[in-house]
Amino acid sequence: MGKMIKKCYYSIISAVALLVISATWGYGTEPAPSESRLDGLERSLELGRHERLLVEIQNPDHSLSPFTTDGCSGGLSVGWQYLSEKITFLETAHGDLPPWEFCCVGHDRLYHTAGERPVTAEMSFTARRQADEALRSCVIEVGLSRAPELSEQYELSVEELRQVYQVIGNLMYRAVRIGGVPCSGLPWRWGYGWPQCD
Repeated sequence: MGKMIKKCYYSIISAVALLVISATWGYGTEPAPSESRLDGLERSLELGRHERLLVEIQNPDHSLSPFTTDGCSGGLSVGWQYLSEKITFLETAHGDLPPWEFCCVGHDRLYHTAGERPVTAEMSFTARRQADEALRSCVIEVGLSRAPELSEQYELSVEELRQVYQVIGNLMYRAVRIGGVPCSGLPWRWGYGWPQCD
């Protein structure tokens, strides 16, 4: 169990470091890498993991476990619940769970199964990226639907609120791109409903 905790700890530290680097690219002197460079890097780092996951999925002795979800992973839902108990305004304005939690649950459903039964590593990679992009879009849509109400509460324009939710969606996208790779041993990995990859 100690190894698993260490692995989880180092994965979280790595993810946070990469999120900070990603978030600061636009503010430094170095330009952000192009999407095609990021795509190539992600593919080279992930395809082997997707191949190992497919071995587990295609093994006739393995079956998909029952679906489970923690809402928005990484402690987001749990942390939100805790803060909403302590900060009355948060609970009054937004509820005791993130307003976009249903987006996370839909994302978890795709992660649980590793998409629609991919038969190649490339298909699995593409399905994961599409799931992550759908999560980002869903979070942004929640913000847009709530913008008129939130505009009055926070005295921000609808455009400013759209930008806030764009940032939230982008950060969540980067977090799942970094922290959701298959065969990581993490409980929120791509294909977490299947046995852990060797």
